[in-house]
Amino acid sequence: MNLERMPNEEKLGLCRKYYLGGFAFLPFLWLVNVVWFFREAFVKPTYTEQLQIKTYVKRSALGLLLWVAVLTTWITIFQHFRAEWGEVGDKLSFTIPLGIP
Repeated sequence: MNLERMPNEEKLGLCRKYYLGGFAFLPFLWLVNVVWFFREAFVKPTYTEQLQIKTYVKRSALGLLLWVAVLTTWITIFQHFRAEWGEVGDKLSFTIPLGIP
């Protein structure tokens, strides 16, 4: 998709859709929003919709960082304590690793 060919109103609508879509446990949409619209929000000359796009990009970046922090924390805790949790750890596992815990 070429953002250069889109009118500013459509850019704002698309940016808003990706921002709201991230709340449906789809943080990848926030990443796409930040990558696609960063230049529109912070590099391009000022236009009417730019302030709202900038807000959506900042909030998408914040949501993405929060999501990454929570997911990284959970993965670290799970990998470290899975064996100690016994049956609960096994039930949370998709595959049970072989070997000594």
